[in-house]
Amino acid sequence: MQDRTGPLARFVTGYVWLVRTLAGVSMLLIVAIMLAQVFWRYILGGSLIWAEELCRYLLIWQTFLVLGLAFSKGEFVALEFVPSLLSPRLRWLLKAVMAVPIVLFLGLMAWYGWDFASRFDRQTIPALDFIWTALSGEALGLSIRWVYVSVTVGLALLALHVLGDLAVSFRRQVVDNLEDTASDADRTSAGTT
Repeated sequence: MQDRTGPLARFVTGYVWLVRTLAGVSMLLIVAIMLAQVFWRYILGGSLIWAEELCRYLLIWQTFLVLGLAFSKGEFVALEFVPSLLSPRLRWLLKAVMAVPIVLFLGLMAWYGWDFASRFDRQTIPALDFIWTALSGEALGLSIRWVYVSVTVGLALLALHVLGDLAVSFRRQVVDNLEDTASDADRTSAGTT
């Protein structure tokens, strides 16, 4: 029986809660900003020039944050024909072989995502500068790099989910099946003696 109260289980539970909370808050912000935009445009006859840009940045971060959760829940498109024909151990071996190029690709993309994001240190986020200037009288000056770094963060988290799924499925498909095979062999030998 697995210990579901250990430090790793608590960490994973906290991580999932944090990502879901951030996704929910970002969706709430997107809906609130878009409703305000509709109100300003059609009721007050004006427009919030920063609303669309800010919602776009929130949606980008939300998407990259929840990629790993979607993978872990099996919500990515998968072709299961060949794996369904294999034994559990061979299914895990195929998953492990396929995980290598996936993790390498995600690592490469995360690396180049960081490199791309680092090129925009001096460019600021216009929507936040506009809002902050209206509130405080001076620009916020937050670099647009923090929007672009979402690619690196999201892909690194997705790579960790791929590796985590591999580790969890190893226990389920290989170790547990070895115990089942040993039990079957014991029963068979006991029946023949």
